[in-house]
Amino acid sequence: MNRVKAILFDIDGTLVDSNDAHANAWVKAFAEAGIHVEFQKIRCAIGMGGDTLMPAVADIEADSPRGQRISERRSEIFKAQYLPQLRPFRDAGALVSAVQARHLDTVAASSAKRHELEALLKIAGALSLLDDGASGDDVEQSKPEPDIIHAALEKIDAAAADALMIGDTPYDIEAAARAGVRTIAFRCGGWNDSALQGAVAIYDGPWELLARLDESLVANPKAQIPSPKSQG
Repeated sequence: MNRVKAILFDIDGTLVDSNDAHANAWVKAFAEAGIHVEFQKIRCAIGMGGDTLMPAVADIEADSPRGQRISERRSEIFKAQYLPQLRPFRDAGALVSAVQARHLDTVAASSAKRHELEALLKIAGALSLLDDGASGDDVEQSKPEPDIIHAALEKIDAAAADALMIGDTPYDIEAAARAGVRTIAFRCGGWNDSALQGAVAIYDGPWELLARLDESLVANPKAQIPSPKSQG
């Protein structure tokens, strides 16, 4: 197994506790357009970009006039009603700093649009991930398509075999796998271990990976893969 040289960070649900907020913003935006979609149906799709989420939960094409209006309204609702209340997960910024201190290339790989990504990275204490960050603005298709992973790798000139994705959803895992990148998954985004199958390791959140960084694949290519209930 190759020694890791680059870390791709998802942000929502991985470094910032924002998945419920995104789901609520979508519920309200759909409702204003006269469309009722259950919170849980949308919550299970968070991690996809809007281009994938809208047809999945409401059979609406994102590039249609109606889809564009709903997407714009969701962004307005999210920024006005939810963004000011968001908080980082414990040790989110410290984890990013610890990874960077090991002289690994780091980059954001998020389905969020760039203006939202910047705000979220400020909350996470990880603005250093923004300069080369890959966002939904950089690609035609968002997760679970691999486009964002490819874009992030290209921005830091990293090979897929030398990289690790850190994410929290099945869509992170699928997108990374389709690009040839392994994933470390966090439970803090709300998915259970069964949904996170395919990750090479699963931790509770940034705080646990930070505490066990020396034992992890981030630092040690021969690290033991943690079992679902005994992380290490």
